[in-house]
Amino acid sequence: MEVDERYKAVGQDTNVLAGVEYGSGSSRDWAAKGPMLLGVKDVVAKSFERIHRSNLVGMGIIPFCFKAGEDADTLQLTGHEGFNIDPPSEIRPGQDVIVTTNTGKSFTCAARFDTEVELAYFNHGGILPYVIRQLTTQK
Repeated sequence: MEVDERYKAVGQDTNVLAGVEYGSGSSRDWAAKGPMLLGVKDVVAKSFERIHRSNLVGMGIIPFCFKAGEDADTLQLTGHEGFNIDPPSEIRPGQDVIVTTNTGKSFTCAARFDTEVELAYFNHGGILPYVIRQLTTQK
């Protein structure tokens, strides 16, 4: 069984823990579509390649950034932890969010929604559902 299927079977979200300039050098559209198809809900990174971060939002994936001076190494994260990230219902661009691991560690990340439009895309499940809803309400 694939990891994503195993996670789905037990109701566990799939999270990505990443380093600097996450998404650099990749085939940009598939770099965001692939994780979305695997059920990734969010990416916690030190930083993002600019267009890739926007593409993640367009696929309904939340990009989070570690706070200045923090990363997986300084927080002693291995990538084997489970993450509980519960963004507030009224999230704002750049808002801080508390991340708690299944090992009891907590740290703060910034939600990397940079505009209200990106929030609208995310709130609709991504850019495609957003556009479809816009088209179906314009009669």
